[in-house]
Order: sequence, then structure tokens, then C-alpha cells
Amino acid sequence: MSSDGHEPTTMTFELLKTAVKDGGARLGRLAFPGRRTVDTPNFFGLTSRGVIPHVTPDNVEKHLHTNGTYMALEDFIERPQQNMTRPPPIYETPSPINKPLNSFTAMPSSIITVLGSRRLPAVSSPMGNTNQTVSVFTSTGFQAVTTKQYINAIQTLNPDIAIPLADLTHKTSTPTSKRALRMAERADDWIKEWFTEMYGPKSNKEPSKIATFAPVLPISYSIQWEYIERLSEEHASNPRVLSGLAVYDADLIPDVSTSYQNLDSLPRLALTTPSTPHQVLRQLSLGMDIFLLPFLSTASDAGIALSFTFPPPASESSGLLPLGIDMSSPEHSISLEPLTESCTCYACTTHHRAFVQHLLGAREMLGWTLLQIHNHAVLASFFASIREALADGTFEDKARQFALRYEPEIPQGLGERPRARGYHFKSEGPGEQKKNKPGWSKFEGEEGAKNIEEKVADLRIDDEQSGASGLGSGVDSVAETPLVPDENADAKDLEEKGFAEKVVEEEKK
Repeated sequence: MSSDGHEPTTMTFELLKTAVKDGGARLGRLAFPGRRTVDTPNFFGLTSRGVIPHVTPDNVEKHLHTNGTYMALEDFIERPQQNMTRPPPIYETPSPINKPLNSFTAMPSSIITVLGSRRLPAVSSPMGNTNQTVSVFTSTGFQAVTTKQYINAIQTLNPDIAIPLADLTHKTSTPTSKRALRMAERADDWIKEWFTEMYGPKSNKEPSKIATFAPVLPISYSIQWEYIERLSEEHASNPRVLSGLAVYDADLIPDVSTSYQNLDSLPRLALTTPSTPHQVLRQLSLGMDIFLLPFLSTASDAGIALSFTFPPPASESSGLLPLGIDMSSPEHSISLEPLTESCTCYACTTHHRAFVQHLLGAREMLGWTLLQIHNHAVLASFFASIREALADGTFEDKARQFALRYEPEIPQGLGERPRARGYHFKSEGPGEQKKNKPGWSKFEGEEGAKNIEEKVADLRIDDEQSGASGLGSGVDSVAETPLVPDENADAKDLEEKGFAEKVVEEEKK
């Protein structure tokens, strides 16, 4: 609801409070018509092929504490080798609510949808980008998407928030100054085309109501200042064309906020992939509003139940507290405690550690589902407590306490992960180790195979001593072994012992 009590017709963002005068952590409220209102700071769920891993869409509505999801176009536009010209099914999905993206993924209508070009984190492409295309990684391999195709996809799928294309390398190394300059130039050209096609007078369609969150590139401010200035000018002349910023480097926020006051009031979506809650707090203190957190699903896959709270609990112990608990550990096999004591999520109020540990050991999907529900609840409580601290002015003190009280990294987890999918990884070439363990292997390796041969020999000796006719039928047998014919037996021997039957052909008339 807007401040006047009426439901907004487009996206609205209201800044409620900032921690300090010159920027920094801030309270806000993001609202879309017909969607859940999002109090910021907050987080959105990350999807894989249109769904939050391990959780069905109906359980997203029932049990997950998230108000939005991020989806990637590359998850939906694979081209089958049998029919390369066939349009992706998502483009032909009927939608009574004019939201094909929601209809195709069955995402609840109350959830805000964000659509970008690449997953988060993205797999680096060997093809690279061009002046008119971006390379994406689909389930059938890499392919190029033109700027025009991407804009058409956004207009067709009609998400709530769209992130325009950005020329990114998706590598850990810092781009060279020449490469960074090219990134800024392409971003400037592509955003001009975006504004023209989506909102310009030359567009054949009605001006879009999709909220545009323009990318802020992970390069120095001095290289991309002209591009950011264009964003400021476009927003000043027509505020509806720019609704927010998609920030790839949180350290750029102070420069943007200081130089362009009109952009400071826009919501900021973090595409920075923080790996720990410590990094979340740091980026939040710089002024980030909404986060996408890959470590959430990574922890669930590893069998980790997140256990941190904000502020940290009072304790007489001087040791650091873990950020999560490895639920695959045998020490939980008889524990009837919830995953964490203070959690009120479905997993903690309905099941206990021993059950989750059993599920993970048996590789039952429900185990990862319960962990995903719990971990989302922990993050929701984490951000809710941060908002309370911002409201009462205690955020900075509690953030320092958190940094001193918890370990710097989330535990890796010793349990077996769910089966990895090919579209999550790029092949590294010859000699690469397999991501998934084989479904079966030799019992206890080569030594185990030798032990089995020795046991079979012992069984034969037992049978001879007991007068038994079948291998493994003696008193000391430990297993049944099927009777097999002698390797030197002829047809007559096979017939006599019941291994074969003689077939007599009828004489031809």
C-alpha cells in the first residue's frame, strides 16, 4: 500500500530512514501491485531453471520467508539439437494474468519476479560478448543472445523487475583498463536501446510497466561515470524509465550516491554474491537494499543448517560460534532437538535433527527440502533483526558484536551433495574429475574384490566338506550364490542339469 492508503499501479519505493546522514545502511519499503510488500534491507530467493532448489512452488507460498525470486533467461531458452529453430516453450505459454514467466514456472502470484540474462553466479563463457550479443549458458550449451532478442524476451515474459544486459566477463580476475572501457561503452549503447524500445515514443507497444533496474558495472567509477550520468539524466527527465539499480560492486555505492542525488533514492539490488553474513553486513552498511544469496542454497546442499542470529546470543564462552551446523554428522543420529533452538520454521517445529540426519544419509530429497526451508527462515529472521536495529539506531554496535562472535566462514559440510547438473558447470577439458559419484562401484575397491574371491573359495571348501551340491549352501555359508554351469560343459551336460532344453525342428514337408 502507498502512503495514502491506496494500492500503487506501478512499483514504489519509499526510504524510511538512513543510519547516517551521508548514506550507509537504510530502511525502505518496496511495493508492487498485487505482490507482497518488501521491507528493506531484505533478500530474494535464487532459482535454478525457474524454481528455488528443493522447494516446490506451493511450499514457497506456505513455508519460505521470501518475497521475491531472481530468475535467469538462460535457464529457459535452450535449443534442442533435433529442432534448432523451435521457439522455447516459455514463449508460447498461455497466461491468464499476462505473466508468462509466473505461469511457466508456477511461481505464486504474490512473489515478485526479477529476470536477468545470466544465473548468479554465472558460468564464464569461452565465446565472449560482442557489440550486439551476450553469450549465455543454456542446458544445451553456450549460445549468443542479441540485445533485440533480450528486450523482446523481457516484453514477452513480463517480469516485475528486469535487469538490462551488461557486458560482464564473469571471471574472478579484474578486467584490464581496455576491457573495462569497452564494458562501459557497450553498457551505454545497450541502455540507450533499452530505454528506446521499452519506453520510447518509437516503440510500437504501450510503454512498459516493468521496473528497470539498470546495472552498475564492477569496474571503477572513473571509467563508467558517463554511463551512470546517462542513467541520472534519463531518470531526471522521466522517472518511470528507471526504477532501481542492479549493483555488481558494493564499493561503488558511495561514489554514485554522492555524485547523483536523484539516483540515491532508488532501491539497490545486490548482484555481488556475498559468501557469508559478514559480507552481507558490510555491503548493507554501504547502502545495499536487496540481496541475492547463493550461499543459502549452497549450505542446504552441503547439509548445513544455518544457526547465526543478529545480534549474536550472549555467551560466557570466549570461542567463536559456528555460522551453521553440519546435519549429516553422526552425532545428530539420536538427537531429538530442533535444527536450532530459537527457530520457529516448519522444519524445526515439526521434525528433529535425527530425522534430518537420517534423510541426508539416505539421500532422500526431503532432507534438503527441510534444510532449505530452515535456512530461508534463518535469513528472514536475520534481516528482520537488522531492520529493527536500524530503526532503533543500534545497528553499528550489533554488527560489530556479530563480527567478533561468529566464525568467518560457513562450514563446508561432510555429507554427500545432491546430484550436480550439467548446466551448472562448464567442462574444464581432458582429465577433469566427475562432479557426481558413480551409482555403483567394486565392493571396497580392488582389495574388496580379492576378499570376495577368497570368501567364494572358502564357501566351495565348506560345501565339499558338508556334501552340499550348491555353492554357498553349507552350514558356514554367509550368502546365497546362484548355481552356474561348468565352463567346459557340452550341450548334453547342460540338458541333463537343466540349464538347456533340446529343440527338435519339424521336418519340412
